[in-house]
Amino acid sequence: MIDREIELQTKDGVMNTFVTHPEEEGPHPVILLLMDAPGKREELHDMARRLGTAGYYVMLPNLYYRRVREFKIQESGREVMHEHMASLSNAMACEDIQSLIDFADRDSAATEGKMGCVGYCMSGPFAFAAAAKFPDRIAASASFHGVYLYSDKIDSPHLDAESITGEMYFGCAETDDYAPKEMVDGLENYLSGTNVDFRIEWYPGTEHGFVFPKRGDKYHKKSAERHWERLLAMYRRCLG
Repeated sequence: MIDREIELQTKDGVMNTFVTHPEEEGPHPVILLLMDAPGKREELHDMARRLGTAGYYVMLPNLYYRRVREFKIQESGREVMHEHMASLSNAMACEDIQSLIDFADRDSAATEGKMGCVGYCMSGPFAFAAAAKFPDRIAASASFHGVYLYSDKIDSPHLDAESITGEMYFGCAETDDYAPKEMVDGLENYLSGTNVDFRIEWYPGTEHGFVFPKRGDKYHKKSAERHWERLLAMYRRCLG
């Protein structure tokens, strides 16, 4: 595997981004891996590498770059984390994704055309919004324990869902105060009235953050492995 840290200039600053892809048989389809609230870190680098070893060019940006180059929750605390989270919006995330797309299109290691996306927790709605914002590029997008997927906010990502032309997958924890069943049921009811190719799947016995190996007793290995199975199957199906 080839790992790189790149610096992407955006209109708001420099977005430090981790890129990983196989050494051989490129170029490879692009996957955008969007971080959860604790930020870009080695745990997510390892998740990016797992996708990369399956034959993908994976980009993991620091979405907090407007405020901090490196966020460590152990040092800064949850209050600061929530401030960082609140500073972002779906529109800002999509602007950042445009910068990622532009870079990948110039890199000979990445294929042009169809790409995938996945967001966790706070980035679940970003992955949802991106699928609608870039329907000609994002052919497969996924949200795992995503928050604010269906809400009364003026920028709720469900409002633009009918623009999605690729597949959309939502993996939901059985017990999740941040993404309650009522929200997911509302989302399912709404999307059922559209032409969006979507799937909502519940993960029994799980809590918010179940995919992350370093999340202590929240980590649910069996469900985390199913999450990988679903992701890789979708990307094989949609990206070739």
